[in-house]
Amino acid sequence: MEALSGLLLVLFVAMISATIVSVALPQIVGALKGTQSQYTWVVTASLLASTASTPIWGKLADLFSKKLLLQISIGIFMVSSLACGFAQDTGQLIAFRAIQGLGMGALQVLVQVVIAAMISPKDRGKYNGYLGGVMAVATVGGPLLGGLIADTSWLGWRWCFFIAVPFTVIAFFMLHKTLHVVSVRRPDVKIDYVGATLIAAGVSVLLIWVTFVDNSFAWLSWQTAAMAGGGALLLVAATWVESVVKEPVVPLHVVRRRTPALAIVASLAVGMAMFGGSVFLGQYFQTGRGYSPTEAGLLTIPMMLGVLVSSTISGRMVSRSGNVKPYIVVGSIVLTVGFLGLSTIDHQTPLLLIAGAMVLVGAGVGMSMQNLVLAIQNTVPLSELGAASGAITFFRSLGGTIGVSVLGAVLANRVAAGINEGLVKAGIDPAKAAAGGTGTLDIQALPEPFKAIVSTAYGDATGHIFLFSAGIAVVGVIAALFLKPVKLRDSLDLPAPGQPKEPVAR
Repeated sequence: MEALSGLLLVLFVAMISATIVSVALPQIVGALKGTQSQYTWVVTASLLASTASTPIWGKLADLFSKKLLLQISIGIFMVSSLACGFAQDTGQLIAFRAIQGLGMGALQVLVQVVIAAMISPKDRGKYNGYLGGVMAVATVGGPLLGGLIADTSWLGWRWCFFIAVPFTVIAFFMLHKTLHVVSVRRPDVKIDYVGATLIAAGVSVLLIWVTFVDNSFAWLSWQTAAMAGGGALLLVAATWVESVVKEPVVPLHVVRRRTPALAIVASLAVGMAMFGGSVFLGQYFQTGRGYSPTEAGLLTIPMMLGVLVSSTISGRMVSRSGNVKPYIVVGSIVLTVGFLGLSTIDHQTPLLLIAGAMVLVGAGVGMSMQNLVLAIQNTVPLSELGAASGAITFFRSLGGTIGVSVLGAVLANRVAAGINEGLVKAGIDPAKAAAGGTGTLDIQALPEPFKAIVSTAYGDATGHIFLFSAGIAVVGVIAALFLKPVKLRDSLDLPAPGQPKEPVAR
């Protein structure tokens, strides 16, 4: 339990680093004079780095000391958090957030791998409930804490990054003292740096294209052909590399199996819900409705409470019954219904209706997120546990990265169109207004006519991005329905070929 406390604290640090800035981001990017595209990339940079590095950390966990890797990732995370706090413009902040993403990706996957190596699958559902509960507390408390810090004059938004440092120091020394896991060292270690680089490059090129298409250049243009085609070719090359290298970062033989493949598809929808919801709802409440960062943090609590309650209860019920699939299916359906509810919001929607939809989204995430990890972990042998955990975390993060980038691009285009319509109705030339800075996120710096127009445009545009999210969530429901029923096993490892399966305790 002492070691588990340290692991949960580490996970808390990683999760709160993402959520604590979600509500404060409009103020952060506004203070640094950033745009909507830069706002999106402050989030996307950390998610992309986390996504690209997650499979490597998962693979390294199968080969080297899990404790040492955990300590290294804590160090990376602590230094990058300090750097983010000292950033002087959005370009620097995006770069430092990318480095921070390396530490976040490591912490999220390594905690799951270490817990899986310590606890039998039958009992892991209960502990995954604790895991989900800690993640939910970080998700609930993060936005509120970030809002309070941003609204406190003697602290300011920079402390949204500095606040993580004392947590990382405590977690480092706690794990150094209490964590004792068996180190696995193999003389024939081969890390697939080429595959990891191709995956990161391919995803990056496609996300950059999504950010600028239909804004800086047309859908049918040579830029689209070069970037979309180039990104696709890089990913095809990455797939080929993964199929021939000895130690792939994404083991295709694991991903091709029915249960992991379907769980990965469902995880993409969950990733979009986790990151897209928290990022853009915080912006909606501040930019579209005029609430302060603290008030916006309070208004996002219903979604976080949904995650907290559903993850804790479903984790215990999974351990008691040994069945995983029913909770994943119900969670995916609830998630879709929640997104459909959020797709109806505009700048005048009653807050009670928004809160109800947010509770459903949170409950859907809580019921499906950790149970999808359980589904994969119970279908692979112990020797592939790190790679399998890393693979599903990778694709969940990829879903969040793609979701934030795509939803951010959709939001930026809808907001631009809404601002132009509002300006025309007010008898103002959009070209002259653009020169006056209506594209900035520093809404309070705008004169009153412009402030109301920009705020209304953001409020009305937000519903469109959640309608897109609902469509993706439907794909997750279909994938969950086709999952094979998964029973939690009692042993740490799968039985060897030819041996009878161990009975599952009821």
